[in-house]
Amino acid sequence: MEMFLTIWSYFVNNVLTKPQYFVGLMVLIGYMLLRHKWYDTLSGVIKAVVGFMILQVGSGGLVSNFRPVLVGLKDKFQLDAMVIDPYFGQNAVDAGVGEVFGRTFGDVMFLLLIAFIVNILVVRFSRITKMRALFTTGHVQVQQAATAFWLILFALPFLNNTMLLVVMAIVLGLYWAVGSNLTVEPTQDLTEGAGFCIAHQQMFGIWAVAKIAEKMGRKNGKVRRMEDIELPGFMSIFNENLVSTALLMTIFFGAILVILGQDYLISAGFMSETQSFLFYILDVCLKFSVYLTVLQLGVRTFVTELTASFQGIADKLLPGAVPGVDCAVAYGFGSPNAVPVGFLAGALGQFLAIIGLIVLKSPTIVIAGFVPVFFDNATLAVYANNKGGFKAAVILPFFAGIIQVLGSALIATFVGMASYGGYLGMLDWATIWPGITFVLKYLGMAGIAIIIIVFLAIPQLQYRANKEGYFKCTEDYDEYARLKAEKEAQRG
Repeated sequence: MEMFLTIWSYFVNNVLTKPQYFVGLMVLIGYMLLRHKWYDTLSGVIKAVVGFMILQVGSGGLVSNFRPVLVGLKDKFQLDAMVIDPYFGQNAVDAGVGEVFGRTFGDVMFLLLIAFIVNILVVRFSRITKMRALFTTGHVQVQQAATAFWLILFALPFLNNTMLLVVMAIVLGLYWAVGSNLTVEPTQDLTEGAGFCIAHQQMFGIWAVAKIAEKMGRKNGKVRRMEDIELPGFMSIFNENLVSTALLMTIFFGAILVILGQDYLISAGFMSETQSFLFYILDVCLKFSVYLTVLQLGVRTFVTELTASFQGIADKLLPGAVPGVDCAVAYGFGSPNAVPVGFLAGALGQFLAIIGLIVLKSPTIVIAGFVPVFFDNATLAVYANNKGGFKAAVILPFFAGIIQVLGSALIATFVGMASYGGYLGMLDWATIWPGITFVLKYLGMAGIAIIIIVFLAIPQLQYRANKEGYFKCTEDYDEYARLKAEKEAQRG
């Protein structure tokens, strides 16, 4: 048993938590099952790994570029607050789980293993469970396993260690399978059958936004997406994604950096005394366009290899399945301008909610982390724009931003994570998981049964709503699209 745990820890630390190598491993297995020539397989693995590393350079740059704003707002206004961010949330669990519950972070890794097995099993029997998506975003799985461990342990302290671990694994594994499965249709529609779905922190949010945006689009008649809008005169420069991102970020972040002031930025070490304040602001703001462009290049580089190779896994091991990938992959599809628009709308919602917490003297004050405010809301805007057009891409991320702050403040205060400075904070974890925690806390064993039954029922209800096209969506997208068009024509 000890040897097995050592091997698993090595795999987690070097492969599962480093998604570039996990994606490369899947591409390798997929092409081997498809019996591709060794040099084609090697080429595919290299392109997949390097492509994902390019994506990481872009997303990591976006996060680091936001740091002066995040640190500055906290220091400048003396806010002793909890940061909503997956990495801050993971660190909070690492710091507090031993002190509060007498457990170690190693228990989280064991939970991750069993939950991942649950995900594989329910997808393997997809004809019964109706679940078609394998959660492959390893670094996200670690973050979620950490937070779920704390929430469920808080809610069910009366269970013995073995029973508690089983319940945790089933609930978390079903969340991964059901949540990523909910994103299959919206993602296939967005990408016109690219053959993947989203496995991240806002899966239920993507499904809800797609549904609401679709209704908004029908109500408004013909959907006017961002890419369909021809801006007049000087505003036509916003038709170019690189230009629009640079301008919007300069206006938004430039204003915040001016408020923080040159003296603070120098004293905090973000800029040198000899550096021009104007050109520091330009460097910080324009780099958003650079990193976003790099991120989109990474998406284009690895997605083709992943989806092509995954066909081997789907044919041989997991029939009808698709890989669930990082939400940033969606940015390579639809309108590129939806990304900065969604980010800014969500940021406005978050900032207004934070001001509300301060005014109302909430016991927990929230600081906006970059990962939720950008990757949640930019992703939601991409799907909202595709289904409901420009208005949906602005309105829905704005309200999502408010929910991210208020929901996170509520649950982190309730379970005690706020005291350790962080909470995961993204949309599903400010809505779905607080609900799960409350049900388990106040209904006990009955709550466990309710959560499991609800998770198992969701894909069954999806299937009943579209029996003819449900599996065709992943197995034959062209036929699925034809059936969908026929239904829409009959409806309208």
